[in-house]
Amino acid sequence: MIGKSLFKYTLIDKGVNPPKGNNIVSPACGKIVDIIRISDKEKLKIKKGILGLIESTAKGITQNGYLISIFMRVYDNHINRCPIDGKVVSVKHSEGKFKIASSLRALENEKTETTLDTKIGKIKVIQIAGYLARRIETFIKPGQKIKKGQVFGLIKLGSQVTMILPSKVKIKVKKGQKVKAGLTVIGEFS
Repeated sequence: MIGKSLFKYTLIDKGVNPPKGNNIVSPACGKIVDIIRISDKEKLKIKKGILGLIESTAKGITQNGYLISIFMRVYDNHINRCPIDGKVVSVKHSEGKFKIASSLRALENEKTETTLDTKIGKIKVIQIAGYLARRIETFIKPGQKIKKGQVFGLIKLGSQVTMILPSKVKIKVKKGQKVKAGLTVIGEFS
């Protein structure tokens, strides 16, 4: 467990200035491990159990959009940032397994799902604990307004952050690309 003084230190905003404009920034530092077009899931070779997890995770957000997963390696910065301005609709923590966080199987793990109401509609940011990460911290509450690039949480050690975005977002990243929280543009919208 991180001591209170060290924990507070990790939350000091080091002056991240997210790019301006109609874009969505990465909520985490790490590597893009999956970009899935949700409406095309029938064409994907995904095991049935994982397909059900994707469907239940996207429920209430979009039926035609994207699932983007970012694997946070042990040596990446583990502070999570808001990808877009919005209002927190819900924050839901679920117990689960602790599978390796570099694949879609991580959707079965312990996680915190945060739904945001934004100018492009509802999006979801999911903090997922990994095999080593056994602690998720989320610092925002329903009803709170948050800004793009603002710190909203922390996952301790290697883990994954997944986003569910509507189809109106034009994705600007590729699988395998390294991203920086609050700085790398994930997608653009008009």
